[in-house]
Amino acid sequence: MEVLFKMIKVIKIRCEYKENPIGIDVLYPRISWQLKSDVRSTVQSAYRLQVSKDENFVSNVVWDTEKVESEQSIHLEYKGITLESKERYYYRVQAWDNKGNTSDWSETCFWEMGILTINEWTAQWIMSKEDLDIAKAGPCPMLRKAFEVSRKVKAAKIYATSLGLYELYINGSRIGDCLFTPGWTSYKKRLQYQVYDVTEQIKENKNAIGVVLGDGWYRGYLAWAERRNTYGEKLAALIQLHIKYEDGSEEIITSDKDWKASNGPIVMSDLYMGETYDARLEKDGWSLPEYCDDDWNSVDILEHTKEILIAQENVPVRVINEIKPIELLATPEGDTILDMGQNMVGWLRIKIKAPAGTVITLQHAEVLDKSGNFYTENLRSAKQTIRYITSGIGEEIYEPHFSFQGFRYIRITGYPMRLNLDDFTGRVIHSDMEPTGSFTCSDELVNQLQHNIQWGQKGNFLDVPTDCPQRDERLGWTGDAQVFIRTACYNMNVAPFFTKWLRDLKSDQTKEKGVPFVIPQVLEETSYSSSAWGDAAVICPWTIYLCYGDKRLLEEQYESMKDWVEYIRAQGDNEFLWNTGFHFGDWLGLDAKEGDYVGATARDFIATAFYAYSTQLLKKTAEIIKNDADVKEYNNLYNKIIENFRKEFVSPNGRLVVPTQTAHVLALMFDLVEKKDRKLVAKTLAGYLEESKVHLTTGFVGTPYLCDVLTESGYLDLSYKLLLQKDYPSWLYPITKGATTIWEHWDGIKEDGSFWSKDMNSFNHYAYGAIGDWMYSVMAGIDLDPEKPGYKHINIKPQPGQGITFATGKLESMFGEIKSAWVKNAEGMETNINIPSNTTATVVLPAANVVAVFEGENSLEAVEGVSNVEQLESGVKFELGSGEYCFKYKL
Repeated sequence: MEVLFKMIKVIKIRCEYKENPIGIDVLYPRISWQLKSDVRSTVQSAYRLQVSKDENFVSNVVWDTEKVESEQSIHLEYKGITLESKERYYYRVQAWDNKGNTSDWSETCFWEMGILTINEWTAQWIMSKEDLDIAKAGPCPMLRKAFEVSRKVKAAKIYATSLGLYELYINGSRIGDCLFTPGWTSYKKRLQYQVYDVTEQIKENKNAIGVVLGDGWYRGYLAWAERRNTYGEKLAALIQLHIKYEDGSEEIITSDKDWKASNGPIVMSDLYMGETYDARLEKDGWSLPEYCDDDWNSVDILEHTKEILIAQENVPVRVINEIKPIELLATPEGDTILDMGQNMVGWLRIKIKAPAGTVITLQHAEVLDKSGNFYTENLRSAKQTIRYITSGIGEEIYEPHFSFQGFRYIRITGYPMRLNLDDFTGRVIHSDMEPTGSFTCSDELVNQLQHNIQWGQKGNFLDVPTDCPQRDERLGWTGDAQVFIRTACYNMNVAPFFTKWLRDLKSDQTKEKGVPFVIPQVLEETSYSSSAWGDAAVICPWTIYLCYGDKRLLEEQYESMKDWVEYIRAQGDNEFLWNTGFHFGDWLGLDAKEGDYVGATARDFIATAFYAYSTQLLKKTAEIIKNDADVKEYNNLYNKIIENFRKEFVSPNGRLVVPTQTAHVLALMFDLVEKKDRKLVAKTLAGYLEESKVHLTTGFVGTPYLCDVLTESGYLDLSYKLLLQKDYPSWLYPITKGATTIWEHWDGIKEDGSFWSKDMNSFNHYAYGAIGDWMYSVMAGIDLDPEKPGYKHINIKPQPGQGITFATGKLESMFGEIKSAWVKNAEGMETNINIPSNTTATVVLPAANVVAVFEGENSLEAVEGVSNVEQLESGVKFELGSGEYCFKYKL
């Protein structure tokens, strides 16, 4: 029988951004898919979506849209019958296109609901009876229970969470590959649980389940000053094993008083301090059913609410990469050092064979000092030290459980053997976000910068967007997150990651609706509501909407966004200016006074600028969710803020009264000056840069937007000069000093090899990596259309600059891969573009003339997929349908 080739295919179907998620509690899940076609200008004309409890769709179809005339292929909301707890739902998609083609049904995918009502949680919180000194990190308790299964198992799922961190075992095997579960949320209001399919692990007859608990964020050291027990003093587990039998019956095994508890080989484990593991204390087979636990203690029941339980929202943390050390070093001080060649986050897995009781110590650091010696002063009180005590039984393999380190170098002591690099493996961990973006160009230092940006994101996107992964901090600073989020959206799919974090932000807003400096909030009660930091409440959900078309998140966060703007409005005696309260200002700006962390830009200028920006975004959000009353209210408020800003900070002749780079950047970026004054403000900014020999003086607030406003204002060449500077201060200077991640300070290591500071000097701090946004959107030329978010309509506008001869950007959007790659030489320019099916693009080819542009043998106006060709002063502009194209033209 002849198989007919289908011109279109439905691929990469997802539920709530995830592939076959197990255990979600979204009552109306959203389905997204991509359309694949080899034909140009393909647009979906209709779809059909079926959802069923039956994998074969023969019966139990709970929703069938029938054929719907629509281009929608992302975030299609389920509207069938009410979904049930713990049930699995299968779904498939069929599509039609504008060429008259019909796809086959897609592959069948599924989602599975979690526990949807609190009364379904019949398990009890259980904990060890151990009376520990909670003022310091202690042993990690082990909990176990044996049980019997007398019938043939059809399906088995575990629903698990903990106060603290947990690892789960059944019949001697670790369950799942997720790390640091249940993740870090605002624990007093929101606690995630995870769901594991353990059907294959459950045996007929005897079984056992085990849990190991660690302090983690719940009880371990957090922030500085050696604080502990932020959320509670007791570690506890909550476990439900649901078993469905072939005969139709069900059974639930729960955490209860019948469990046993003991301590084991993890003598101490802490996120900051490290881990001590004594292999001599291992309890072999402790999670097997036949293990004798007569000498274990009974557990205690902890009274703790279950009202806070939510299903896993974010993607879990996993081991994502493995890297091997590149060199074994001997320092001038006589230390033995492993060099991983990359500043990474995770830990070292070691292999060792040594007599029982041998103590191997691994200390972790990011850099060596100028003499080549091991340097840890920038870690402050964080020890980052792993101690492994050998059992003496054969070859031993070990890696930590509830601790992670930020490091490139490892100092090894106590190792009795000749060191072999093959015995050590770096295990790189971060939230398991799908890589979506790549960028390369003709300058290898810029390529290294992109590498550093991506590794900075990896190391600091570990369940929450942290500032740094090594010292005694590692907190979800709101300012860092909001300046970097757009770049983050290029590099990886961060929608689930930020969805979870923004829900915590909303939960942690103060009674006055201020926004804490860090989310989850673990600092003093007074640590909240700096401008540019608190504005994450508005900027982050707006950016996720732009990049992923996620309107639901805007709706969900709208109250939080509005509360933040109203909080600002209530400050001081003028509701249209923000000139009161504490602000970080232009943090680490280089125009700061000697010994000060805050740049020279007036803090009330920055505060009012962000007040205007957040109000403008709030107004736009109100338009999208169709809240007409708020559109009017916040449009009026925005206009008043702008009016007052100009009175306060703009002179009658159009000059800013705050003479700093950052002030001019913000005024231009947020459109705070009159149109007639923009040229003067931009010229002044350019003048400041020329005066500093094209070097920036901006800090955390001004730097992310600097190249954007220069480009937009007609100073593209100045943007490129800034990017390509190699001396301090610049993006490339750290690379000349061997950086493999983004630094917190432009001069974390000075020219003479000395350090900027020991108090605040992270070498893995992603904020200045926000330049990545400009590299993708301007150098490669991939940008979105706010009117058609999620890259439904794409703007392709590569803008070559002096010093770069080619650039390639790729982005896996919700609709598929977008590509913009250009090569420029003396003869002309070649631009390769890929536009995914079911999208369109507006393209601007720089410095092109319509009559000189060809795609293959065809002139531009004869190219299939090209329309609305227009000659501009800056180049040629046209509309483009989906497909792959190669445009060539002489300059």
